[in-house]
Amino acid sequence: MITIKNNEDCSGCQACAAICPKQCISMDSDSEGFWYPAVDVSLCIDCDACVRVCPILHHKPQTHEPKALACYSRNDRIRFLSSSGGLFTIIAKHIVQDGGVVFGASYNDSMQVVHDYATTNDELKKFRGSKYVQSYIGNAYQQAESFLAQGRKVLFSGTPCQISGLKAYLSKPYEHLFCIDLICHGVPSPKVFKKYVLSQEITAGKKVTRIAFRYKKLGWKHACVLIAYDDDTRTVQKSIDNTYMWLYRKNIMLRPSCYSCRFKQAGRESDLTLADFWGIQKVMPEMDDDKGISLLMVQSDAGSQMVSK
Repeated sequence: MITIKNNEDCSGCQACAAICPKQCISMDSDSEGFWYPAVDVSLCIDCDACVRVCPILHHKPQTHEPKALACYSRNDRIRFLSSSGGLFTIIAKHIVQDGGVVFGASYNDSMQVVHDYATTNDELKKFRGSKYVQSYIGNAYQQAESFLAQGRKVLFSGTPCQISGLKAYLSKPYEHLFCIDLICHGVPSPKVFKKYVLSQEITAGKKVTRIAFRYKKLGWKHACVLIAYDDDTRTVQKSIDNTYMWLYRKNIMLRPSCYSCRFKQAGRESDLTLADFWGIQKVMPEMDDDKGISLLMVQSDAGSQMVSK
């Protein structure tokens, strides 16, 4: 059975829990609030599936060289509401309009960040914007597999380790699967995020319903943190003055595996990699309008075909 001896050897991708035929693996939080697999030995049948599916134990670095592009959405509203250039929304809409399903990270009713899916353009809004906390995969891998078995196109977005977890869980290629990962800084603790949300609610005396960590009121390069409440009010604070973002940038509350990440490299298992194109003013100053530019890295033939569309 899967055994985690060192915390840095588990990214929390949850592939082991998803693959278990007896459903005897739960993802339990440690004292820092990070999820690790816990096996109910009374149900375990020693099939070894959890060990075989672990992307850290069996990670094979890709060797292809990605192609890098700078781009942004021509829809100013989408671009303003997105963390960088709005490319994810454009691609996601293409999948939905083709009858497909899009998976991504969203806030649930309890302000936890979880992986969910969308089948309409309106539902895609919940995925827009950066969520600086590790998302809970839950049964997203199984749901994606079910849609693929139906012959539907699936766009799955997540961190590089989550994409590797999905690929390991599926264990075979699917023609209709399209994956997007991101250049990941590292994932903060869900426990710290929960305490941060609670502190904001206590201070304001009302319930938090949304947090936008990259609100562009002052521009892309000087992003703010927007917090919306259940009475339709909101507060806006400069990112440099926000305690949570300070902890994030100082790498104080990241998952142990993020400090020795096996997946932060050029060759990815995704089809496209998205990020902010910081430094655009040095290579294409004519694009530097401070509204957000996406760095789009093409990782596969399928990714190249998507870009051409």
